[in-house]
Amino acid sequence: MNTGNTAFILICSALVFLMTPGLAFFYGGLARRKNVVNTMMACTMVMGISVLLWVVCGYSLSFSGNNGGIIGNFDWSFFKNVGMDAGPYSSTIPNLAFAGFQMMFAMITAALITGSVVGRMNTKALFLFIVLWSFAVYYPLAHMVWGAGGFLSSIGSVDFAGGNVVHISSGISGLVLALMLGRRRGYEHVKYRVHNIPFVLLGAGLLWFGWFGFNAGSALAADGLAAHAFMTTAVSAAAALLSWMLIEFLADGKPTLVGASTGLVVGLVAITPGAGFVPIWAAIIIGLLVSPICYYGTRFIKQKLNIDDALDAFGCHGIGGIWGGIATGLFAQTSINSAARWNGLVFGDWHLFAAQLAGIAISIVVAAVGTYVCASIVKLIVPLRVTIKDEMIGLDLTQQGENAYPSFNGLD
Repeated sequence: MNTGNTAFILICSALVFLMTPGLAFFYGGLARRKNVVNTMMACTMVMGISVLLWVVCGYSLSFSGNNGGIIGNFDWSFFKNVGMDAGPYSSTIPNLAFAGFQMMFAMITAALITGSVVGRMNTKALFLFIVLWSFAVYYPLAHMVWGAGGFLSSIGSVDFAGGNVVHISSGISGLVLALMLGRRRGYEHVKYRVHNIPFVLLGAGLLWFGWFGFNAGSALAADGLAAHAFMTTAVSAAAALLSWMLIEFLADGKPTLVGASTGLVVGLVAITPGAGFVPIWAAIIIGLLVSPICYYGTRFIKQKLNIDDALDAFGCHGIGGIWGGIATGLFAQTSINSAARWNGLVFGDWHLFAAQLAGIAISIVVAAVGTYVCASIVKLIVPLRVTIKDEMIGLDLTQQGENAYPSFNGLD
């Protein structure tokens, strides 16, 4: 046991927790004025659901035991035998600290999905969906990637801080849910406006701040690997921010604050799976390339395919996470982290690259199928979508009975 490492993980856990309120501001700023409370409420609701489920059995299903490399068991339900002694995943921190750190990952992942369904999903349906989705998608994926004996880990696929578990799973799930819900009313004819740009920057800033705990904390010790992950996180976000600004400047003649905020977020997404595996120079390349990949990917999804991924949860996290997983297979080095069995493709070894592609494909299938099944079950209990009238009035009033701006009398 090491008190320094324990303190480090507890601080990182608090930083990761802060990402979910940060996401609420990021999403809330991007939403329409009449839906901002509902959008932020979705993230807030997830904070409660995820913590209780994690203690009841989520941590146990993710990290205790092993059943076929797919899921754990119930040995650690209600944190039974999860205490102040070290657990199997780190010899220098209490099992309870590791459980708390991982709990924050479960929280932010579920919250990310909500960005795809803004402005049209029934709050009751979303509540039930998050509960079912946690069991069908998140806990199995967390076990397959990070749990002892997990299938994806066994084939050599690596994911330092959640490219598969967090970003690909939430992005794909958001896309499937958006397809099942259908487009917002008037989607083809209405130009949706960002209602509060300062909220967007505030949210992005809190996400970047929390992401240092997200990635550096995944080293599970206050050591050189944590410092390395900290720096790759910073440079990838910075490179992606500037890259997105350049794209907007070339396309429209002026960069936007919303674009810069989005760019830094996709840079953080892309570096997540490889933060503790790739060299710092590679993190710059990963960040520079993720912005055009997500920028044009999002435009294709929305303009060509007419899929209403409202706040680009798939466009940013799904696409960005896939690129991050591929990039890890390209640039990872065993000399940085021996958890990778092989070097990346650019160093002459194809094994890790192949394992990464397999891990990405399996994560996509698990998230897509699990989301479809969960949403189909919820639909049998309560309507997934609000009524046309409720959608026109706005979900703040019809779902929460609140108004973010009660003195505002203009057009939305």
